Amino acid sequence: MTAAIKDLNLKGKVAVVTGGGGVICSTMARALAAHGVKTAILDLNLEAAQKVAAEIKAESGVESLGFSANVLDRASLEAAKKDINQKLGKIDYLVNGAGGNAASATSKVEKMKDGDALEDTFFGLQLEGFDKTFDLNFKGTLLPTLVFAADMVENKFGGIVNISSMNSYRPLTRIPAYSASKAAINNFTQWLAVHFANTGIRVNAIAPGFLLTNQNRFLLVDEKTGASTPRGQKIMNGTPMERYGTPEELSGTLLYLLSDWAEFITGVVIPVDGGFSAYSGV
Repeated sequence: MTAAIKDLNLKGKVAVVTGGGGVICSTMARALAAHGVKTAILDLNLEAAQKVAAEIKAESGVESLGFSANVLDRASLEAAKKDINQKLGKIDYLVNGAGGNAASATSKVEKMKDGDALEDTFFGLQLEGFDKTFDLNFKGTLLPTLVFAADMVENKFGGIVNISSMNSYRPLTRIPAYSASKAAINNFTQWLAVHFANTGIRVNAIAPGFLLTNQNRFLLVDEKTGASTPRGQKIMNGTPMERYGTPEELSGTLLYLLSDWAEFITGVVIPVDGGFSAYSGV
């Protein structure tokens, strides 16, 4: 006799989604709500967070509320947590989705060669761009975890999903700060998974492949023609499925990692990348 398939056990839980006003994280929040999870949408832009939350509630019938919070300001996060606890209840899940890159931490050339202007190379990168990028991606994961995981420790149950990147495995040219910060996310995910292993809290990460976002569009698509830039074409050549991913294609992995289907899984980083990380180019 075949054993019954375990339920996902998501309905009625409360999830905080940082960066929830953006396309990728709002899509993740919608996927959670479709399975009965109450969502707290956190974003610097309160109007964007509230708009997403209202849409989610209208679409799913599940409670969703938008909150303004800065992932680099612990007091801001503490205030949001108090509000979330009062309006939605104790927090069960955290999706650390806030992140991004800075143009000032992006070099103009991929490989330095004789004759290149120094300002177009590594030597032209701005320290403030590094600080902004590293803080947003790493500290912007660390601080929300410090604040929102407290409920999970109290409940002896919880799930945290961090958003990593293909850059975390092998750094891409031109974006050293972003690559380094996402590599730090992987390391932190593994460290925290071990630290929390006996608390009932599981910590994992998703490493998306290439999706067109506001942060990377200027690197991958020619603004005038809409055609792939040379860099964008390299990505297509290195992705066996020969296309960009969509935000919706991250949802299955997210739901799986937070659900009871993955109750013995912690400390992993799962690529959702169309085969990019598996392909040598030959």
